[in-house]
Amino acid sequence: MPVREVKLCLVGDSGVGKSSIVQRFVHDLFNSNTESTIGASFLTKTLIVDDVTYKFQIWDTAGQERYRALAPMYYRGAGAAIIVYDVTQEATYQSVKGWVRELAMHGPRHIVLAIAGNKCDLEDKREVTKLDAHTYSESINAVFIETSAKTSANIPILFREICKRLHSEQAVPRRSDSSLQLRQITGMDNQQEVKKRSCC
Repeated sequence: MPVREVKLCLVGDSGVGKSSIVQRFVHDLFNSNTESTIGASFLTKTLIVDDVTYKFQIWDTAGQERYRALAPMYYRGAGAAIIVYDVTQEATYQSVKGWVRELAMHGPRHIVLAIAGNKCDLEDKREVTKLDAHTYSESINAVFIETSAKTSANIPILFREICKRLHSEQAVPRRSDSSLQLRQITGMDNQQEVKKRSCC
């Protein structure tokens, strides 16, 4: 049976449930009192999909602003990335495009991208529609799934869909034409962004 090692990172704002998703996937556990990640945590998990063994090396990165500068060192060389937002917090969804831009600029050329709308069990508190997030994800060829780390809803499916993308070698964004990609994905001018980064 073929074996493939995959470095995978989770990014997103603080409090969206990145660590809870990883804990549910790796250990099938949920802790409502999970503390904020400091820097990043590392876990491993093996998954068999379509007769291929995927050995995930998972980097769960901190979402706090003070750790943002460290993020590139974790997703460089990654085969896949999951951008997580909270369906009950519109602001965390608005941050998704910023993370997509970061991955387009600093991530590997053929990284597989997934967007996870977490806490879908809190339907009565929803602020982000599934349709909006699904439409955006399709526009950038990203996997999209709403999840609940609390109930385990769609957590295994999320990682299986990533494996399928890895197998088919579909990946977006590609750094080879990052300027065009960034304008298409985020609506921002890459040159303006570079100027901002260079002056600060």
